[in-house]
Amino acid sequence: MTLYRHFAAQLSSILDTFEAEGLLPAGLDRSRVAVEPPRDPSHGDLAINAAMVLAKAAKTAPRALAEKLVESLSQLEGVESVEIAGPGFINIRLTDDCWRKELTHILEQGQDYGRSDIGQNLRVNVEYVSANPTGPMHMGHCRGAVVGDALASLLDFAGYKVTREYYVNDAGQQVQTLARSAYMRYREALGEEITIPEGLYPGDYLVPVGKLLAEKYGDRYLNAPESEWLALFRETTVAAMMDMIRDDLALLGIHHDKFTSEAALHKAGIVQKAIDKLEKEGLIYKGVLEAPKGETPEDWEPVELTLFRATKFGDDSDRPVQKSDGSYTYFGADLAYHAEKAATADQLVDIWGADHAGTVKRIKAAVAALTQNKVPLDVKLVQMVHLLRGGEPVKMSKRSGNFVTLADVVSEVGRDVVRFSMLTRKADAQMDFDFEKVIEASKDNPVFYVQYAHARVHSLHRRLVSENITLPEKADLNLLDKEELALIQQAAQFPRLIEAAAVAHEPHRIVFYLFTLAADFHSLWNKGNDNPDRRFLLPDNPAKTAARLALADAVGQVIRNGLGVVGVNASEEM
Repeated sequence: MTLYRHFAAQLSSILDTFEAEGLLPAGLDRSRVAVEPPRDPSHGDLAINAAMVLAKAAKTAPRALAEKLVESLSQLEGVESVEIAGPGFINIRLTDDCWRKELTHILEQGQDYGRSDIGQNLRVNVEYVSANPTGPMHMGHCRGAVVGDALASLLDFAGYKVTREYYVNDAGQQVQTLARSAYMRYREALGEEITIPEGLYPGDYLVPVGKLLAEKYGDRYLNAPESEWLALFRETTVAAMMDMIRDDLALLGIHHDKFTSEAALHKAGIVQKAIDKLEKEGLIYKGVLEAPKGETPEDWEPVELTLFRATKFGDDSDRPVQKSDGSYTYFGADLAYHAEKAATADQLVDIWGADHAGTVKRIKAAVAALTQNKVPLDVKLVQMVHLLRGGEPVKMSKRSGNFVTLADVVSEVGRDVVRFSMLTRKADAQMDFDFEKVIEASKDNPVFYVQYAHARVHSLHRRLVSENITLPEKADLNLLDKEELALIQQAAQFPRLIEAAAVAHEPHRIVFYLFTLAADFHSLWNKGNDNPDRRFLLPDNPAKTAARLALADAVGQVIRNGLGVVGVNASEEM
């Protein structure tokens, strides 16, 4: 239980007593009552809005209710002082001993510090990456892959039951194009000199696929009509591309629990099943859409389509699920896929590129219709990453044909740097990834700065041995002063941050927090450069050394736990 949840439970108990005594009406809605850090740290350690939220329903003045609460709150263990601010906000200052106990709690909990049960084992399906299987992973996929994987880990750490899913778009025209591209490489493997036609995939990553096809089928399809080999080559090539994608994702430490094939949904009749379900509920009809904006009557020919009543669920217009020729639209397949996911989940989260923003409303409408609003869908849009080297745009990869591969980036700067860097901005904000800056050993590089803090903590233990310092069996935490305890106050924010980030589906908050904690640790460490008495290791004072080492270890543990949540290793030496 977090420090804040502990005091929230204490507050809830006090409010229960007030109701029992008739000071408050029974059954008040307390959902907006919060116990959290005050915006201004100088106001104290905890801020409580209970009097402001409940006073109106209790038919009393907020300040009058606050005064009654202060009487009870001031009696709680760990509370040093309680003050009323403004019209009825309550600020609490905790005792130093409360923070010392939290330090001990961090060390005792170890790798489980910050772990929460707030998810209550709710099933959450997180779908991310889902790149078309037409080539290796590139940096356009990287950010969404990291955001999705970090979110899945965060939700797991916060007590949710998480499924990591990849949707394989293997039923559209792009995989037909892929099969034709592989066919060209197949002919090449059989000795022909080829030129990749315009419109096909030119990257040489298909060369091994062409060799595989040549080994498997010989020259059987060399002069055969497309109808004989297209489906076969498509299946083989998609499978090879998915193996390549899995290998690329593994470089980032990303492994999905489930891969769902769009083609398999069609084959199993699941798309039609979802449409039939909506039709029974009166949500499917035959109709004609309005002409797109900007189109003139000469440019637009109205066609009767099978439409889903998306407007009934908040979309801007109804959406086609089948074309005039009876084939399914991409939305029709996507609708069915989300219905399948929702059947085994309590919540759905999709991580999409920002170029899919126009699709969000229709998919949310479909999920709402198919689940009777019982399974919420949250779509996180991830903006582009601009690749730079020394401030200049990076040239494209020859291997890929027209993009920079994820494998090349991880090979150059390392998995940890890539993962951490992708979370240094909010997902919906564009970001720059400069190859030179992300490996720079400076405060301006958050990856280095956080890992360096952890490495400094570990260096203390090595120096204990090299300087032959013998510590007392138990650290006396009463030797820590206000400035040192302030660092524990920052470390103690971690469990609360985990819960808030999990609820908001925002894993970048972990990275932002770790940078702040690391900065506070470095600041305290650097005071020892000017004043030897402020150093963490004092060979002539083992007792104070033991207390400060406990402080450093607690901070190191929180950094390690936070990095673990976002899938980054904690460096022990730098």
